[in-house]
Amino acid sequence: MDLVLNNLISPVVLSFALGMIARAVRSDLEIPSAVYQALSIYLLFAIGLKGGVALSNTSIAELASPVVATLFLGLLTPMIAFYLLSGFGKISRIDAAATAAHYGSVSAVTFLAALEAIKIAGLTGDGYLPALVAILEIPGIIVGLLLARQNRAGGIKSALHEVLTGKSIFLLIGGMAIGALCGAEKIESVAPFFIVPFKGVLCLFLLELGIVAASRLSDMRQAGWRLIIIGCVLPCINGLLGCTAGLLAGMSPGGAAVLGAMSGSASYIAAPAAVRIALPKASPGIYLTLSLGVTFPFNLTIGIPMLIKYSEYLNRLLS
Repeated sequence: MDLVLNNLISPVVLSFALGMIARAVRSDLEIPSAVYQALSIYLLFAIGLKGGVALSNTSIAELASPVVATLFLGLLTPMIAFYLLSGFGKISRIDAAATAAHYGSVSAVTFLAALEAIKIAGLTGDGYLPALVAILEIPGIIVGLLLARQNRAGGIKSALHEVLTGKSIFLLIGGMAIGALCGAEKIESVAPFFIVPFKGVLCLFLLELGIVAASRLSDMRQAGWRLIIIGCVLPCINGLLGCTAGLLAGMSPGGAAVLGAMSGSASYIAAPAAVRIALPKASPGIYLTLSLGVTFPFNLTIGIPMLIKYSEYLNRLLS
């Protein structure tokens, strides 16, 4: 309970809550679309830079097992989501596949919130974690699109091109390449812009996401109680798998908890862009409501603290 409260009483989570309150009381608070886009570009590029610096100090031998574990999770988690959504959720194959693509991918903001949470819990993460974000982003979307068995000409091909060249992957990989080539010493010259203000920019980003998530609450009726349950159960199932895979791959307890949070998250940047192209008949009221309106708040309040405790417990058993 202390860990849950510590995670809730943090600038990142409270900024999200403030955005939801603003929508609930019908405040005229609004972050312009151009500013929101600028914030997302800043965060993705900064994550990439920091990950690249960490990669420059990480050996291939140390990175190999976590990368394999991440690829395995990227293939497994969307399949779990698909069969749970189409079975218990009782939705169409197209909607189940589109939503599974979101759960197979990763939320960069959940990743950042998990990094903050493990610091509060007194744990440290592995430096290569940002690289795993980029790796986990792609396989789940590919699996989700294949599960839909779309016969639409060029649908999957266009969607994959959108994923690989979209800003999420492009900025993460590009930032990592720059960080890895320059190293910590040269990146220090831009640290006052990309490193120091990072958490403050993240709070503004979460404020806007709170407003967006609150506006999706009315879509809960469309999603139905079965899907809302799935939106809370999936992050637990996939998150526990992610933690376990991370520890078995030799990651630290903090790093495994973050990988678990990544595995249990749902994308709302790269996946929606790909799904709109490849699966135009899929319902945004389902996949966006679940990813942003249910799973994202669940992870911030319950999922991440639970995964941290589980990772610490399992690490003691394996030691």
